[in-house]
Amino acid sequence: MYEERNFKNKNILITGGIGFIGSALARRLVSLGAKITLIDSLIPEYGGNLQNIADIQDKVKVNISDVRDPHSMRYLVKDIDILFNLAGQTSHMDSMQNPFTDLEINSKAQLSILEAFRLYNPKVKIVFASTRQIYGKPDYLPVDEKHPICPVDVNGINKVAGENYHILYNNVYGIRACVLRLTNTYGIGMRIKDARQTFVGIWIRQLLQNKPFEVWGGEQLRDFNYVEDVVDAFLIVSTNENADGKIFNLGSDEVVSLQQLAEILIDVAKIGQFIIKEFPEERKKIDIGDYYSDYQLINNMLGWKPKISLHDGLEKTMAYYREYMGKYF
Repeated sequence: MYEERNFKNKNILITGGIGFIGSALARRLVSLGAKITLIDSLIPEYGGNLQNIADIQDKVKVNISDVRDPHSMRYLVKDIDILFNLAGQTSHMDSMQNPFTDLEINSKAQLSILEAFRLYNPKVKIVFASTRQIYGKPDYLPVDEKHPICPVDVNGINKVAGENYHILYNNVYGIRACVLRLTNTYGIGMRIKDARQTFVGIWIRQLLQNKPFEVWGGEQLRDFNYVEDVVDAFLIVSTNENADGKIFNLGSDEVVSLQQLAEILIDVAKIGQFIIKEFPEERKKIDIGDYYSDYQLINNMLGWKPKISLHDGLEKTMAYYREYMGKYF
Protein backbone atom coordinates (compact mmCIF):
# COMPACT_ATOMS: atom_id res chain seq x y z
CA MET A 1 0.00 0.00 0.00
CA TYR A 2 1.04 3.66 0.12
CA GLU A 3 2.13 5.84 3.03
CA GLU A 4 0.96 9.39 3.71
CA ARG A 5 4.55 10.64 4.06
CA ASN A 6 5.18 9.73 0.42
CA PHE A 7 2.84 12.53 -0.68
CA LYS A 8 3.16 15.24 1.96
CA ASN A 9 4.41 18.47 0.37
CA LYS A 10 5.03 16.72 -2.96
CA ASN A 11 4.29 18.72 -6.12
CA ILE A 12 1.68 16.76 -8.03
CA LEU A 13 0.17 17.48 -11.43
CA ILE A 14 -3.08 15.85 -12.57
CA THR A 15 -4.12 16.16 -16.20
CA GLY A 16 -7.85 15.84 -16.59
CA GLY A 17 -7.89 16.96 -12.98
CA ILE A 18 -11.44 18.31 -12.90
CA GLY A 19 -12.80 15.14 -14.41
CA PHE A 20 -14.17 12.07 -12.70
CA ILE A 21 -11.10 10.13 -11.57
CA GLY A 22 -8.76 13.14 -11.56
CA SER A 23 -10.89 15.01 -9.03
CA ALA A 24 -11.17 11.93 -6.80
CA LEU A 25 -7.37 11.66 -6.85
CA ALA A 26 -7.06 15.35 -6.04
CA ARG A 27 -9.42 15.06 -3.08
CA ARG A 28 -7.44 12.17 -1.60
CA LEU A 29 -4.11 13.92 -2.19
CA VAL A 30 -5.34 17.06 -0.46
CA SER A 31 -6.02 14.92 2.62
CA LEU A 32 -2.45 13.57 2.35
CA GLY A 33 -0.89 17.03 2.36
CA ALA A 34 0.24 17.21 -1.28
CA LYS A 35 0.61 20.39 -3.34
CA ILE A 36 -1.67 19.88 -6.31
CA THR A 37 -2.08 21.49 -9.71
CA LEU A 38 -5.02 20.42 -11.86
CA ILE A 39 -5.01 20.82 -15.63
CA ASP A 40 -8.30 20.56 -17.47
CA SER A 41 -9.57 21.97 -20.73
CA LEU A 42 -13.19 21.93 -19.48
CA ILE A 43 -14.26 21.07 -23.03
CA PRO A 44 -17.92 20.14 -22.41
CA GLU A 45 -17.75 16.70 -24.05
CA TYR A 46 -14.80 15.43 -21.99
CA GLY A 47 -16.16 15.25 -18.44
CA GLY A 48 -14.53 18.09 -16.52
CA ASN A 49 -16.99 19.63 -14.05
CA LEU A 50 -16.17 22.27 -11.44
CA GLN A 51 -18.65 20.66 -9.05
CA ASN A 52 -16.15 17.81 -8.77
CA ILE A 53 -13.70 20.05 -6.91
CA ALA A 54 -16.17 22.33 -5.12
CA ASP A 55 -15.05 21.04 -1.72
CA ILE A 56 -11.31 21.45 -2.41
CA GLN A 57 -11.16 24.42 -4.80
CA ASP A 58 -9.32 26.59 -2.27
CA LYS A 59 -6.74 23.84 -1.66
CA VAL A 60 -5.60 23.19 -5.23
CA LYS A 61 -4.26 25.21 -8.14
CA VAL A 62 -6.37 25.02 -11.28
CA ASN A 63 -5.02 25.67 -14.76
CA ILE A 64 -7.64 25.73 -17.50
CA SER A 65 -5.62 24.64 -20.51
CA ASP A 66 -5.40 21.90 -23.07
CA VAL A 67 -2.73 19.18 -22.91
CA ARG A 68 -2.43 19.60 -26.69
CA ASP A 69 -0.79 23.00 -26.05
CA PRO A 70 2.98 22.39 -25.79
CA HIS A 71 3.67 25.92 -24.53
CA SER A 72 1.35 25.44 -21.56
CA MET A 73 2.84 22.05 -20.74
CA ARG A 74 6.40 23.38 -20.87
CA TYR A 75 5.53 25.83 -18.11
CA LEU A 76 3.49 23.39 -16.00
CA VAL A 77 5.89 20.43 -15.82
CA LYS A 78 8.67 22.18 -13.93
CA ASP A 79 9.30 20.97 -10.35
CA ILE A 80 6.56 18.33 -10.54
CA ASP A 81 7.31 15.16 -8.53
CA ILE A 82 4.41 13.02 -9.79
CA LEU A 83 2.18 13.31 -12.84
CA PHE A 84 -1.13 11.49 -12.88
CA ASN A 85 -1.91 11.55 -16.58
CA LEU A 86 -5.66 11.17 -16.96
CA ALA A 87 -6.38 13.60 -19.77
CA GLY A 88 -8.14 11.80 -22.56
CA GLN A 89 -11.09 11.38 -24.85
CA THR A 90 -13.03 8.40 -23.46
CA SER A 91 -15.99 7.96 -25.81
CA HIS A 92 -15.66 4.99 -28.12
CA MET A 93 -18.38 6.26 -30.47
CA ASP A 94 -16.87 9.77 -30.59
CA SER A 95 -13.54 8.21 -31.56
CA MET A 96 -15.18 6.53 -34.53
CA GLN A 97 -17.00 9.68 -35.61
CA ASN A 98 -14.09 12.08 -34.99
CA PRO A 99 -10.97 9.91 -35.26
CA PHE A 100 -8.50 12.76 -35.75
CA THR A 101 -9.63 14.48 -32.54
CA ASP A 102 -9.12 11.22 -30.68
CA LEU A 103 -5.68 10.89 -32.28
CA GLU A 104 -4.76 14.41 -31.16
CA ILE A 105 -5.81 13.88 -27.55
CA ASN A 106 -5.06 10.23 -26.84
CA SER A 107 -1.87 9.85 -28.85
CA LYS A 108 -0.21 13.04 -30.08
CA ALA A 109 -0.85 14.99 -26.87
CA GLN A 110 0.64 12.14 -24.81
CA LEU A 111 3.85 12.40 -26.79
CA SER A 112 3.90 16.17 -26.23
CA ILE A 113 3.51 15.69 -22.47
CA LEU A 114 6.35 13.17 -22.36
CA GLU A 115 8.61 15.40 -24.44
CA ALA A 116 7.96 18.31 -22.09
CA PHE A 117 9.06 16.18 -19.13
CA ARG A 118 12.05 14.75 -21.02
CA LEU A 119 13.29 18.25 -21.78
CA TYR A 120 12.38 20.09 -18.57
CA ASN A 121 11.81 17.61 -15.75
CA PRO A 122 13.04 14.04 -16.41
CA LYS A 123 13.00 13.11 -12.70
CA VAL A 124 9.20 12.96 -12.61
CA LYS A 125 7.18 9.79 -11.93
CA ILE A 126 4.22 9.33 -14.32
CA VAL A 127 1.14 7.14 -14.01
CA PHE A 128 -0.83 6.85 -17.24
CA ALA A 129 -4.52 5.92 -17.25
CA SER A 130 -5.31 3.39 -19.96
CA THR A 131 -8.30 1.15 -20.58
CA ARG A 132 -9.34 -2.48 -20.86
CA GLN A 133 -10.79 -1.51 -24.26
CA ILE A 134 -7.37 -2.06 -25.84
CA TYR A 135 -7.80 -5.84 -25.56
CA GLY A 136 -10.84 -5.85 -27.83
CA LYS A 137 -13.00 -8.97 -27.81
CA PRO A 138 -11.37 -11.37 -25.32
CA ASP A 139 -9.86 -14.64 -26.49
CA TYR A 140 -10.11 -15.94 -22.92
CA LEU A 141 -11.39 -14.84 -19.50
CA PRO A 142 -10.36 -13.40 -17.16
CA VAL A 143 -8.12 -11.17 -19.28
CA ASP A 144 -4.55 -10.82 -18.00
CA GLU A 145 -1.79 -8.49 -19.21
CA LYS A 146 -0.47 -11.17 -21.58
CA HIS A 147 -3.68 -11.20 -23.58
CA PRO A 148 -3.28 -10.09 -27.23
CA ILE A 149 -3.93 -6.41 -27.92
CA CYS A 150 -6.64 -6.07 -30.56
CA PRO A 151 -8.66 -2.85 -30.23
CA VAL A 152 -12.09 -2.69 -31.85
CA ASP A 153 -12.23 1.10 -32.18
CA VAL A 154 -10.08 4.18 -32.82
CA ASN A 155 -10.05 5.05 -29.11
CA GLY A 156 -8.45 1.71 -28.26
CA ILE A 157 -5.79 2.08 -30.95
CA ASN A 158 -4.78 5.53 -29.73
CA LYS A 159 -4.74 4.38 -26.11
CA VAL A 160 -2.30 1.61 -27.11
CA ALA A 161 -0.07 4.29 -28.62
CA GLY A 162 -0.30 6.34 -25.43
CA GLU A 163 0.73 3.33 -23.36
CA ASN A 164 3.64 2.52 -25.62
CA TYR A 165 4.94 6.08 -25.55
CA HIS A 166 5.02 6.02 -21.74
CA ILE A 167 6.79 2.68 -21.52
CA LEU A 168 9.24 3.73 -24.25
CA TYR A 169 10.17 6.91 -22.37
CA ASN A 170 10.63 4.84 -19.22
CA ASN A 171 12.91 2.35 -20.98
CA VAL A 172 14.90 4.74 -23.16
CA TYR A 173 14.99 8.07 -21.30
CA GLY A 174 14.66 6.88 -17.71
CA ILE A 175 11.46 8.85 -17.11
CA ARG A 176 9.79 6.58 -14.57
CA ALA A 177 6.38 5.65 -15.91
CA CYS A 178 3.77 2.95 -15.49
CA VAL A 179 0.33 2.19 -16.89
CA LEU A 180 -2.97 1.22 -15.30
CA ARG A 181 -5.54 -0.45 -17.54
CA LEU A 182 -8.85 0.49 -15.98
CA THR A 183 -11.97 -1.59 -16.24
CA ASN A 184 -15.44 -0.03 -15.79
CA THR A 185 -14.91 2.70 -13.19
CA TYR A 186 -17.96 4.27 -11.56
CA GLY A 187 -18.73 6.52 -8.61
CA ILE A 188 -19.05 10.07 -7.38
CA GLY A 189 -18.14 12.63 -10.04
CA MET A 190 -18.70 10.49 -13.12
CA ARG A 191 -20.46 11.94 -16.13
CA ILE A 192 -24.22 11.32 -16.10
CA LYS A 193 -25.19 13.78 -18.80
CA ASP A 194 -24.72 11.15 -21.49
CA ALA A 195 -22.96 7.83 -22.06
CA ARG A 196 -19.65 9.33 -23.26
CA GLN A 197 -17.82 8.22 -20.13
CA THR A 198 -19.81 5.28 -18.77
CA PHE A 199 -23.22 3.80 -19.42
CA VAL A 200 -23.74 3.50 -15.64
CA GLY A 201 -23.98 7.29 -15.48
CA ILE A 202 -26.85 7.55 -17.93
CA TRP A 203 -28.63 4.70 -16.14
CA ILE A 204 -28.42 6.66 -12.87
CA ARG A 205 -29.69 9.82 -14.51
CA GLN A 206 -32.68 8.00 -15.96
CA LEU A 207 -33.46 6.40 -12.60
CA LEU A 208 -33.36 9.71 -10.76
CA GLN A 209 -35.64 11.25 -13.38
CA ASN A 210 -38.00 8.30 -12.90
CA LYS A 211 -37.55 7.14 -16.48
CA PRO A 212 -36.86 3.58 -17.62
CA PHE A 213 -33.31 3.00 -18.85
CA GLU A 214 -32.20 0.77 -21.68
CA VAL A 215 -29.97 -2.26 -21.19
CA TRP A 216 -28.47 -3.31 -24.51
CA GLY A 217 -28.15 -7.07 -24.76
CA GLY A 218 -28.07 -7.70 -21.02
CA GLU A 219 -26.20 -10.98 -20.92
CA GLN A 220 -22.70 -9.49 -21.35
CA LEU A 221 -20.46 -10.02 -18.31
CA ARG A 222 -18.51 -7.14 -16.80
CA ASP A 223 -16.46 -6.18 -13.76
CA PHE A 224 -16.55 -2.78 -12.07
CA ASN A 225 -14.32 -0.72 -9.77
CA TYR A 226 -15.53 2.00 -7.46
CA VAL A 227 -13.51 5.17 -7.98
CA GLU A 228 -11.92 5.19 -4.51
CA ASP A 229 -10.44 1.75 -5.14
CA VAL A 230 -9.02 3.08 -8.40
CA VAL A 231 -7.51 6.05 -6.55
CA ASP A 232 -5.79 3.56 -4.22
CA ALA A 233 -4.19 1.88 -7.24
CA PHE A 234 -2.90 5.17 -8.66
CA LEU A 235 -1.34 6.14 -5.35
CA ILE A 236 0.26 2.72 -4.80
CA VAL A 237 1.98 2.57 -8.20
CA SER A 238 3.05 6.22 -8.06
CA THR A 239 5.41 5.68 -5.14
CA ASN A 240 6.62 2.13 -5.72
CA GLU A 241 9.71 1.74 -7.90
CA ASN A 242 8.71 -1.85 -8.66
CA ALA A 243 5.89 -0.42 -10.79
CA ASP A 244 8.26 1.50 -13.09
CA GLY A 245 7.98 0.32 -16.68
CA LYS A 246 5.07 -1.98 -15.84
CA ILE A 247 1.50 -2.30 -17.10
CA PHE A 248 -1.20 -3.44 -14.70
CA ASN A 249 -4.83 -4.44 -15.07
CA LEU A 250 -7.36 -3.31 -12.51
CA GLY A 251 -10.45 -5.44 -12.00
CA SER A 252 -12.84 -7.05 -9.56
CA ASP A 253 -13.82 -10.45 -8.24
CA GLU A 254 -17.48 -9.46 -8.63
CA VAL A 255 -18.48 -10.33 -12.19
CA VAL A 256 -22.07 -9.56 -13.16
CA SER A 257 -24.13 -9.44 -16.32
CA LEU A 258 -25.46 -6.07 -17.42
CA GLN A 259 -28.94 -7.24 -16.51
CA GLN A 260 -27.75 -8.17 -13.01
CA LEU A 261 -26.10 -4.76 -12.69
CA ALA A 262 -29.39 -3.09 -13.64
CA GLU A 263 -31.21 -5.15 -11.02
CA ILE A 264 -28.68 -4.21 -8.32
CA LEU A 265 -28.97 -0.54 -9.25
CA ILE A 266 -32.76 -0.61 -9.00
CA ASP A 267 -32.50 -2.41 -5.65
CA VAL A 268 -30.17 0.32 -4.40
CA ALA A 269 -32.31 3.16 -5.79
CA LYS A 270 -35.62 1.66 -4.60
CA ILE A 271 -37.20 3.05 -7.77
CA GLY A 272 -37.16 2.57 -11.52
CA GLN A 273 -37.27 -0.02 -14.22
CA PHE A 274 -35.24 -1.03 -17.25
CA ILE A 275 -35.90 -2.31 -20.73
CA ILE A 276 -33.80 -4.99 -22.43
CA LYS A 277 -33.11 -3.97 -26.03
CA GLU A 278 -31.01 -5.21 -28.91
CA PHE A 279 -27.68 -3.48 -29.50
CA PRO A 280 -27.91 -0.60 -31.98
CA GLU A 281 -26.15 -1.59 -35.20
CA GLU A 282 -23.46 1.10 -34.91
CA ARG A 283 -22.57 -0.11 -31.39
CA LYS A 284 -22.75 -3.82 -32.15
CA LYS A 285 -19.71 -3.58 -34.41
CA ILE A 286 -17.48 -2.34 -31.58
CA ASP A 287 -19.02 -4.24 -28.68
CA ILE A 288 -16.49 -6.54 -26.99
CA GLY A 289 -18.95 -9.08 -25.56
CA ASP A 290 -18.03 -10.54 -22.15
CA TYR A 291 -15.09 -8.93 -20.36
CA TYR A 292 -13.57 -9.14 -16.91
CA SER A 293 -9.99 -8.68 -15.77
CA ASP A 294 -7.35 -10.73 -14.05
CA TYR A 295 -5.76 -8.22 -11.65
CA GLN A 296 -3.42 -10.67 -9.92
CA LEU A 297 -0.24 -8.98 -11.20
CA ILE A 298 -0.85 -5.74 -9.29
CA ASN A 299 -2.20 -7.72 -6.34
CA ASN A 300 0.83 -9.98 -6.13
CA MET A 301 3.44 -7.29 -6.78
CA LEU A 302 1.99 -4.31 -4.94
CA GLY A 303 -0.87 -5.56 -2.78
CA TRP A 304 -3.74 -3.75 -4.50
CA LYS A 305 -7.19 -5.24 -4.54
CA PRO A 306 -10.65 -3.64 -4.61
CA LYS A 307 -12.29 -3.15 -1.21
CA ILE A 308 -15.69 -1.63 -1.98
CA SER A 309 -18.45 -3.96 -3.10
CA LEU A 310 -20.56 -3.16 -6.15
CA HIS A 311 -23.68 -2.74 -4.02
CA ASP A 312 -21.97 -0.37 -1.55
CA GLY A 313 -20.33 1.63 -4.32
CA LEU A 314 -23.60 2.08 -6.17
CA GLU A 315 -25.25 3.13 -2.90
CA LYS A 316 -22.65 5.86 -2.36
CA THR A 317 -22.99 6.96 -5.97
CA MET A 318 -26.79 7.15 -5.91
CA ALA A 319 -26.76 9.12 -2.66
CA TYR A 320 -24.40 11.69 -4.19
CA TYR A 321 -26.42 12.21 -7.35
CA ARG A 322 -29.69 12.47 -5.46
CA GLU A 323 -28.19 15.60 -3.91
CA TYR A 324 -26.12 17.01 -6.78
CA MET A 325 -27.68 15.68 -10.00
CA GLY A 326 -28.51 19.20 -11.19
CA LYS A 327 -24.83 20.11 -11.24
CA TYR A 328 -24.09 17.43 -13.84
CA PHE A 329 -26.48 18.39 -16.66
